[in-house]
Amino acid sequence: MDFQPTKDQQALRAGMRDLLAARFDRQALRAAVERPGLDRALWHALGDAGFFALRLPESAGGVGLGLAEAVLVFEEAGRALLTGPLVATHLAAGSVAGAASGESVVTRVDGPLVAWLEEADHVQGDASGARAMRSVDPLTPLHRTQGTRTPEPEPEAVLLAAAEQLGSAARCTELAVQHAKQREQFGRPIGTFQAVKHLCADMLVRTEVARAAVYAAAVTEDPYEIAGAKLLADQAAVRGARDCLQVHGGMGFTWEADVHLHLKRAWVRAEQWQTADEAAEVLASAL
Repeated sequence: MDFQPTKDQQALRAGMRDLLAARFDRQALRAAVERPGLDRALWHALGDAGFFALRLPESAGGVGLGLAEAVLVFEEAGRALLTGPLVATHLAAGSVAGAASGESVVTRVDGPLVAWLEEADHVQGDASGARAMRSVDPLTPLHRTQGTRTPEPEPEAVLLAAAEQLGSAARCTELAVQHAKQREQFGRPIGTFQAVKHLCADMLVRTEVARAAVYAAAVTEDPYEIAGAKLLADQAAVRGARDCLQVHGGMGFTWEADVHLHLKRAWVRAEQWQTADEAAEVLASAL
């Protein structure tokens, strides 16, 4: 079985990367850190590009593609650290007016946490009594509720969150390798040192293993494989960002570096839709 993206899928991924490079580049990312809030113009642009309506049938005004294509565009969103309740709005495209076109922002109560509550036009779930909390990720405002994570999130939501983690892990690998080639110590690029080589190699292995799991789960849509993909993608994103920070050394700990943003977003995503413990329980139930 060939799990390589088709030419059309590759074009879709490239188009999304070009869109985000034009509308949400590093300058826009840093501006979002300094001035938190949802960029409605960017949200509308995503709607125009079919980001939210990707899996809606053409008869309903959608693009008519499948979960495999959605995974590719969410991977690009994770790579760029795109902000906003992307998964919730994408899933609501067929049921909430304006969600498919980007005119409406939809969020969902996800257990004890709800993201982007104050920015949302439509909230799915009971958010009464929610209190704002200090989020570890400056790009993801959070509120805490008294609820629990019931019912279980749709497997599609879990897989799309895993795809975002995959994109972040891949980007951290790129950043680490790039820095290892450019940064010099003792007259040599640090990438020539064995310890740095091992960090970068481990990042690549974790990312590619997670990629295989995410892509395969997008084809099979099996909830057990999706749980496994989320586990691997969370690990690749969190450990990858930590290793990327180590490759950057002292500079990686500064506010000016982007590495810490990937790490903080990975921490938040790891607690969304399906945690490691919940994914492990899903896998255990299949034994």
